Amino acid sequence: MASRILRRVLQNQSTVFANPNFRQLSSTATTTPITATLFPGDGIGPEIAESVKQIFRTAEVPIEWEEHYVGKEIDPRTQSFLTWESLESVRRNKVGLKGPMATPIGKGHRSLNLTLRKELNLYANVRPCFSLPGYKTRYDDVNLVTIRENTEGEYSGLEHQVVRGVVESLKIITRQASLRVAEYAFQYARAHGRERVSAIHKANIMQKTDGLFLKCCREVAEKYPEIKYEEVVIDNCCMMLVKNPTLFDVLVMPNLYGDIISDLCAGLIGGLGLTPSCNIGEGGIALAEAVHGSAPDIAGKNMANPTALLLSGVAMLRHLELHDKADNIQNAVLNTIAEGKYRTGDLGGSASTSDFTKAVCDHL
Repeated sequence: MASRILRRVLQNQSTVFANPNFRQLSSTATTTPITATLFPGDGIGPEIAESVKQIFRTAEVPIEWEEHYVGKEIDPRTQSFLTWESLESVRRNKVGLKGPMATPIGKGHRSLNLTLRKELNLYANVRPCFSLPGYKTRYDDVNLVTIRENTEGEYSGLEHQVVRGVVESLKIITRQASLRVAEYAFQYARAHGRERVSAIHKANIMQKTDGLFLKCCREVAEKYPEIKYEEVVIDNCCMMLVKNPTLFDVLVMPNLYGDIISDLCAGLIGGLGLTPSCNIGEGGIALAEAVHGSAPDIAGKNMANPTALLLSGVAMLRHLELHDKADNIQNAVLNTIAEGKYRTGDLGGSASTSDFTKAVCDHL
């Protein structure tokens, strides 16, 4: 039974991050190495990034890493601890992988993740959530994708104090950004054989902002008559997901709702440590990332689970059309978890990061 479920999952996920707008490369090994930007990140980031590099070497993935680290001083060109050179690296390479980053406590600088999204115009965050064979949760058949608008909404960062004790935060929704993410969601659904796109909103209360988002989604939906389109209020969506996640296929939503819903969906399959993510930007840029925290309490202890960053690396390979390599690594990761012998502490096991990494390499 477990083997049949595994085959079904692999078939469903075989092209999970293939970008319909991206340059076409050979699905087999290329002779010229591809340069990709790597942000190891903070906390456990360098450990799990090293795991990814080791497994990619074992799988003979034609990737050369250009590594960039979080700075110790604010770069005035970015107003954050990320340097302009690191951003230019992603722009030049058009593809990258990012470990967890914790914004240092202080004033006068932007969040590291917000800086990346804004400066690189990473307008869509794509997160598939699918049940992992052999790892039991409350649900056995989750297979959905959340697509989050990544540049505006409540996360525009426009706040001010009106008078003492009263602050105001502006929610920005634009036609351009809404059309762009809606178009990507429907293109994604068509490219991956998905049957339904659900627009998540609160337009019954925020009639202007969420109303504009829905108007744009409806406009795009008319161009894809073969895909069923529906609109679901966010609070009802949360209830439906918890009761029966199979009711959904592809979900598209504004920024804040996407932050909440994507984490909820991760919880359905075992947590953020198992969930891949990829940010899509203008001009074919793709920055895959692990969306869990930097876990400074276990940093350097060889305890971290590299699965999320590994599967995000697989997403990066699919974006590059290196499907053979992506399949091999994903199969090895899922087989290692299904086998159950080398699971890290967050999955109920006692294996170290290096134990898990070696097991994945052995499966390769």
